[in-house]
Amino acid sequence: MKIVSNTSPICYLYLINQIEVLPSLFGEVHIPDAVYDELRDENAPLNLRRWIKEYPAWINIHTASILSDPSLFRLHPGEREAICLAQDLSADLILLDEKSARSVASERSLRVAGLLGILDMAATKNMLNLKEAVQKLTRTNFRISPHLLSTLLNKHYGKY
Repeated sequence: MKIVSNTSPICYLYLINQIEVLPSLFGEVHIPDAVYDELRDENAPLNLRRWIKEYPAWINIHTASILSDPSLFRLHPGEREAICLAQDLSADLILLDEKSARSVASERSLRVAGLLGILDMAATKNMLNLKEAVQKLTRTNFRISPHLLSTLLNKHYGKY
């Protein structure tokens, strides 16, 4: 299964101490140069920057061929390159959180999952404590609708 990721899923999985669900679920994860650069950016959390400096073997970094498509120009560089890389690799799944990027990817017939989708998959396979992961996530600056969080928790724990 070929998986391409944008910055956000990797960043927040790292911040909530659940980064290992990516190789457990997918094996390898492909990222474009722009995502690698965003993870190393001076504005990224220091521990994340240290981690990505010596990234694990399951991360593969690629140079994406950027399409001159106006719908891509409104996206951040990481999102734009992740979508192009997913197309280049004929990826089975692209990991994106931003609504506009998800929309552009879907328009290109790419299968999309976000951070909550990854947590859902991992919880379904008993790879993590979902309540704990969600609590940690809410202590970060990750923006998500409370309704989506409660829907996810209800799916796994009943009325939450």
